[in-house]
Amino acid sequence: MLSARQAERNGFQTHPGSRRRNSLTEKLLCVLIVCLSVATAAIGQQIDAPDAQKGIILGTAIDANGGAIPTAIIVLEDGTPRGQRMIAANDSGFFKFTDLEPGTTYHLRISAKGFADWTSPDIVLRPSQCLILTDSKLRVAEEVTTVDVRYSSVEVATEQVKIEERQRVFGIIPNFYVAYDQNAEPLTTKLKFKLALKVSTDPVTFIGVGGFAGIQQAANIPNYVQGARGYGQRLGAGATDGFANIMIGGAILPSLLHQDPRYFYQGTGTNKSRALHALSSPFICRGDNGHLQPNYSSIGGDLATASLANAYYPTSNRGVGMVFGNFLISTGQRVVSSLAQEFVLPRFTSKGKSHF
Repeated sequence: MLSARQAERNGFQTHPGSRRRNSLTEKLLCVLIVCLSVATAAIGQQIDAPDAQKGIILGTAIDANGGAIPTAIIVLEDGTPRGQRMIAANDSGFFKFTDLEPGTTYHLRISAKGFADWTSPDIVLRPSQCLILTDSKLRVAEEVTTVDVRYSSVEVATEQVKIEERQRVFGIIPNFYVAYDQNAEPLTTKLKFKLALKVSTDPVTFIGVGGFAGIQQAANIPNYVQGARGYGQRLGAGATDGFANIMIGGAILPSLLHQDPRYFYQGTGTNKSRALHALSSPFICRGDNGHLQPNYSSIGGDLATASLANAYYPTSNRGVGMVFGNFLISTGQRVVSSLAQEFVLPRFTSKGKSHF
């Protein structure tokens, strides 16, 4: 078995204040990873100087008595909107995060029902470093005498939606329909309707509808009368358009067709691949089964909303041409929105913290 000093020479580092009770399995895993990294670097030096190698953080969620806490929820954050990653420990309490950037400040939080959360101090990895956390002990919550520490995917999805509901551009404009976690759990029907209602009833949404109605009033579209009455008609039409589109395309059809209505931020790869991902988003979505499929929900929601407008738009603005015209406008807006979500909005989006 490696001594603590030998472990440090091989690239291991235990967290400050942690107890050295690592399992033999975890040490052997890190030794293998470090050896492979050193061998790869040695070969790469013959060609060119290697890039900074990614790091690893691993550990075991345990209680005060050293017992494993199966399927505890572990959240890793780096302080950026796309930087949160959430996983569940296995039946032995073991967890691992890979492909971590060296020099980045990480925070790790472990939660389990019936236990007080455990939060790490700042963690900054060196290139190729494998960090073993051994002080991640969770204390039993004072008011709980018996606990069930297992979490379902529904509970994880509920926590992820709570985080998404706190995402706002410039801290003001709702940006709830973006998943920065590529491994986000699928939404239940209840969560799909909850998210749609959250957007529809947000005060900033009402302000936006009112401002857009003023723009339409100035442009005299749709062809309602002018004055306060015309503004009220445009305000009502805009609110109905928005509510119908969100509920049909963001909740009703996704529930019936088992599709995820959110935009999944890519954030990595070439600009071309990211642009293609954004451009295809209005037409290709992720199903609740995790597979890509035609985005019938968004397409159907836009068509249904444009068709419903025939019931309350002025006669001169009705008809098949208006339906397909509004559909194309909605689709174009989705394309522009997806490009903005991929390249612009993340840097201005504030994201709430998880309190699972």
